[in-house]
Amino acid sequence: MDLLQSYGDDMDDDQQLQEPLRNPSSTAYDHSSPDSSPIRISLPTKSAAPKVDDTALALTVAGANRALTKPLDPTQRVVAYNPTYDQLWAPIYGPAHPYAKDGLAQGMRNHKLGFVENAAIEPFVFDEQYNTFHKFGYAADPSASEGNNYVGDLDKLKETDGISVYNIPQHEQKKRKIEKKKEREEDGDGDDDVVDGTEVENPASEAWLLKNRKSPWAGKKEGLQGELTEDQKKYADEYSKKKEEEKSGNREKGEVVTDKSTFHGKEEKDYQGRSWIAPPKDAKASNDHCYIPKRLVHTWSGHTKGVSAIRFFPKHGHLILSAGMDTKVKIWDVFNSGKCMRTYIGHSKAVRDIWFCNDGTKFLTAGYDKNIKYWDTETGQVISAFSTGKVPYVVRLNPDEDKQNVLLAGMSDKKIVQWDMNTGQITQEYDQHLGAVNTITFVDNNRRFVTSSDDKSLRVWEFGIPVVVKYISEPHMHSMPSISLHPNTNWLAAQSLDNQILIYSTRERFQLNKKKRFAGHIAAGYACQVNFSPDGRFVMSGDGEGKCWFWDWKSCKVFRTLKCHEGVCIGCEWHPLEQSKVATCGWDGLIKYWYEI
Repeated sequence: MDLLQSYGDDMDDDQQLQEPLRNPSSTAYDHSSPDSSPIRISLPTKSAAPKVDDTALALTVAGANRALTKPLDPTQRVVAYNPTYDQLWAPIYGPAHPYAKDGLAQGMRNHKLGFVENAAIEPFVFDEQYNTFHKFGYAADPSASEGNNYVGDLDKLKETDGISVYNIPQHEQKKRKIEKKKEREEDGDGDDDVVDGTEVENPASEAWLLKNRKSPWAGKKEGLQGELTEDQKKYADEYSKKKEEEKSGNREKGEVVTDKSTFHGKEEKDYQGRSWIAPPKDAKASNDHCYIPKRLVHTWSGHTKGVSAIRFFPKHGHLILSAGMDTKVKIWDVFNSGKCMRTYIGHSKAVRDIWFCNDGTKFLTAGYDKNIKYWDTETGQVISAFSTGKVPYVVRLNPDEDKQNVLLAGMSDKKIVQWDMNTGQITQEYDQHLGAVNTITFVDNNRRFVTSSDDKSLRVWEFGIPVVVKYISEPHMHSMPSISLHPNTNWLAAQSLDNQILIYSTRERFQLNKKKRFAGHIAAGYACQVNFSPDGRFVMSGDGEGKCWFWDWKSCKVFRTLKCHEGVCIGCEWHPLEQSKVATCGWDGLIKYWYEI
């Protein structure tokens, strides 16, 4: 027990010593107890770590806080924090760009006057405020979010109670109508006293304008219409007839032209009674090997304007037929005199295309006067004429001997029309092209034919069936105004308007032969004829500079060029028997005959 009592006394003494240390303000210490411990003095703490200046850190934190409130720099590519919506959509401002005249960087400029911000506003709302401002002088301010959100004439705003042009109250509308009606009545009463009646009826006077304020073009005219003039009656009759013809199915016909023909030779029959178109008996192929011509042999000149097409007499080539832009068709002697034998006049406009029948006794002509005519070569009589009211661009006869009465014509209205020339009736229409039809070429033993058009496509048809068998159209294709069949009938040469001749197969797939491509000439914009030599070894074509080009079929290299015409060399034909002779025609009105030697 004595030990416990002494331990308790010691604890009390320790508590009394610690109290003055806890309260440093007290200076009185109890030193009366002899058992008390010595006085404890508190010393300042010291740290071994170096002293750090935290001023820069405080500035950085303050700058970061400012960055969170200021708008973004539009030229800044990296944002190190997540900006707020207000920062992203805040207007652009700041110091001027040092190298720009108006203070805007090049990347920020989206208008010739500087930078224009996009505003999300509906077109109707904009039109409403725009028209309201022009009518009343005030409009809503889209940039103002609170308080007075109008700009302009605020007095007018209070007077009209803030209405817009699209929400005028109905009582205001009725009130305005009544006021306008009264004004008109007052003006009318005043005019009746002063203005003469003749002035009111005169449209040139101001009185008539005041009385007839409503525009004559606004809605239907009131009152009965007066009598029609003679010109109006004539036009109305023509229009009604035209409508009746369209309803009944009759087509507009081409221009009517009287057909004439003039023979220029010595006599139409020789002493043996043979016709002047009869081929010479000794006309035979002298050689199977063709050669490129070099020298000009003969020039036929008789057309007063350009020549658009030439055709040799089938199989023999002793005559050559030419179509002129002077509306005339002429046939020329090739073997003997070299003169014009007969002129056929039956078109009122330029002749576009010509084509012989298989034996050459008849031929077709197509003109820009919308007429197709079938002529007798010997007598110059027109056997029949056809028209759909559209311009025929190409005419062909079916090459089969038993179908020489079938005529195909490619028209300007995108159709290929088929006639039976014995009856004069249209038997078929092939209507799939999207542009004017330029060429018709029979392939596959005349069971099919290929057509090209201004729609930059090729289409293959079964003869007599108006359904496309094969449709060829690629993005890189151009219009092909001339197509010719190779003598072996396996290939088609197409004159493309990108200054090249493309070769297509006539087999089932009608594929483009990418290995054969003939180029070098300038034919863009002109329907220059492309053709083959009879042995198939050479390809030839005219061009827009008056040259005739010859290529080797196998190597596709340019073999020779001849400067044939002044202007465009539009047509070229190889003689069917004389393998080294070529005829060319051009827009200079000349037909030239070229020979190898």
